[in-house]
Amino acid sequence: MLSLRTSFTRLSLQNSVGRQISRSLSVSPKLVSDGPVHDDEPVMFLTLNNISDNPGAIKSKRRVGRGIGSSKGKTCGRGMKGQKSRAGGSIKPFFEGGQTPFHKRVPKRGFTNKYATPMEPLNVGIIQDYIDMGRLNVNSEKTLTIKDLCNAGILTESRIKHGVKLLADGSDRLKSPINIEISRASKAAITAIEAAGGTITTVHYNRLALKALLKPHRFDILPKRARPPPKLMPYYTSYENRGYLSPQVQLRNKGVFFPLPTLEEEEEN
Repeated sequence: MLSLRTSFTRLSLQNSVGRQISRSLSVSPKLVSDGPVHDDEPVMFLTLNNISDNPGAIKSKRRVGRGIGSSKGKTCGRGMKGQKSRAGGSIKPFFEGGQTPFHKRVPKRGFTNKYATPMEPLNVGIIQDYIDMGRLNVNSEKTLTIKDLCNAGILTESRIKHGVKLLADGSDRLKSPINIEISRASKAAITAIEAAGGTITTVHYNRLALKALLKPHRFDILPKRARPPPKLMPYYTSYENRGYLSPQVQLRNKGVFFPLPTLEEEEEN
């Protein structure tokens, strides 16, 4: 009788110790249940092997062809015969039952010119804004190139495919004298640059010369700049466009100054 009472006392002590351990573990941050813990409630920890979705969060897909009791047996909801009952028998969205589809009834219009050389536009007002912000440094001895404009963040090298054309938007706030070399320029942009005391020169860049200008680190020896093709030669030999092959522009760049005709005088002549 004494041994039975002793064993019962030891069992009670073990149970009480187990409850205390479970209570101490119940405050662990790994506990799944946030509610109160009872003595008879098992302690469950959140581990990688018992993570699962909430009940009902995932609905299993209906299995077809498993008898008439499943409501999707025999023909599996596809009906009797026909194109859409066959495997791979889907109909394309633009199929119109055999008649000429809409995308073939509409006539073709225009074309893509594979010989086009679109220029990246740039306005003189944007250049003045970057000068005012201090992101573009200009002085009388430095000539700005497309590389300088890319380094300042005005242009992106990846967008320049054939060159940059200077436009006159924002010319009313242009006040800094700028010496710039650009692929092409409008007449209004040329007038705005020269009215502010700067100079502009239009220079031809083919694809190789443009790559050498923008990414010189890719060349061991920089290639010479190619001359313009015969189709573009009249543009770059004209002083009206301030072409770099114009005799007046070449004399101006060498420091030989003499009264040059303005755009209005050239148009009158």
